[in-house]
Amino acid sequence: MSVPAMPRGSAAPPGQPKKAATAAWIGSALEYYDFFIYGSAAALIFPEVFFDESDPATATLLSLATFGVAYAARPVGALVLGHVGDRLGRKKIMVFTLVLMGLSTFLIGCLPTRDQVGTLAPVLLVLCRVLQGISAAGEQASANSMTLEHAPPHRRGFFTSFTLSGTQGGQLLATLVFIPVATLPEEQLLSWGWRVPFWLSVAVAVAGWVIRRKLDETPAFARQAAREGVVRMPLLVLVREHWADVLRVIAGALIASVSTIFTVWALAYATSDAVGMSRTAMLWVGALANVVALAAIPLWATLSDRIGRRPVFLIGAAGSAVTMFLYLWALSTGSYPLTFLTGVLCFGVVYSAANGVWPAFYGEMFATRVRLSGVAIGTQIGFAAAGFAVTFAARIAGPDGDDWSAVALFTAALCVPPVVAAVTARETHRVPTEALGERAVRPAPRPGKVTV
Repeated sequence: MSVPAMPRGSAAPPGQPKKAATAAWIGSALEYYDFFIYGSAAALIFPEVFFDESDPATATLLSLATFGVAYAARPVGALVLGHVGDRLGRKKIMVFTLVLMGLSTFLIGCLPTRDQVGTLAPVLLVLCRVLQGISAAGEQASANSMTLEHAPPHRRGFFTSFTLSGTQGGQLLATLVFIPVATLPEEQLLSWGWRVPFWLSVAVAVAGWVIRRKLDETPAFARQAAREGVVRMPLLVLVREHWADVLRVIAGALIASVSTIFTVWALAYATSDAVGMSRTAMLWVGALANVVALAAIPLWATLSDRIGRRPVFLIGAAGSAVTMFLYLWALSTGSYPLTFLTGVLCFGVVYSAANGVWPAFYGEMFATRVRLSGVAIGTQIGFAAAGFAVTFAARIAGPDGDDWSAVALFTAALCVPPVVAAVTARETHRVPTEALGERAVRPAPRPGKVTV
């Protein structure tokens, strides 16, 4: 098997760190636009389009469960795409994931409804959602690895944060697209209006090819391949040398529960009969929080380059447990000012501390030869649990779906493992890139050799 040529210098070519960060931002924004429009539709539209309208509570529960299906598929996608990315390079995965996400999302917009084909409709919906999950499994890990390995050693936090600020940008775009759709008359909304945001994703495949096809492979991966060869079975090396860090990443990734509950369950709760807030107003809460997050994420990441990954991540994890409680309480009051204020504080400011620093924090735990696999598998197992947190929240909220305090305590409990993961992790923000993930100096195999 051929491997990338060894770069002449030890550093990335001029302009490549910015180019890699830009490609990560735009690609993640496009990819997660697709991923998050599903969340809005699952909360507002799909219970009436794909499930039995005669039982609204069950229809909502089933619709939110389909949101979690993608998260269940993500660990499987991580195993496959992580293996390929550590064998063939980061760039190939970055292009593939965008094309797959664009195609599967476009197909959701073309699906027949329950009234048209009966139970086949939700089955097809789940199949498309599985493809979205497989795509998302490789997107963040490959983009994180690409930006981290291109970045200057003293600014890895800042450059890797572009992947997550792109994710927030995609969520913002999804929310802004859904705002005018949600204002359509009910009949138009449920017949064709909800399909428009999904159809727009056809541009993702084209944009992904244009944005990422000219991006260079990372110097770290090229050096690894030229000096030691690629790893034949990254998973075996990962289990043998990095099992504790994989467990830390799994635990840390549970912080994503804050995002899924904020984005999906809280939206469904606020617009339910129990609270009665308008769809449009709640979509604007998400939009404003994401605007603030776009500014907060790189600031938190830059701070982590100065004081370390652990303290910044801990601020986000512990603070989210408290501010999520405040946000759900504000929803229960029906007060729009309180909802906007606490929503921005929770999701826009505090959660962004953990969200902005984890790409560098997790990526720096692993050596180059298994970095993509380690980040992909660890995060996607944790994210799978976070995805189904929405379904559990719907059950915990009781038959009327209005027990917000139980959901707040549940969310706080899910913030405990990330805190433990950060406390037990090593600080890595000053470790040279080539030494990341190395426990000891290993003898170098012959150049071009494939290792196990």
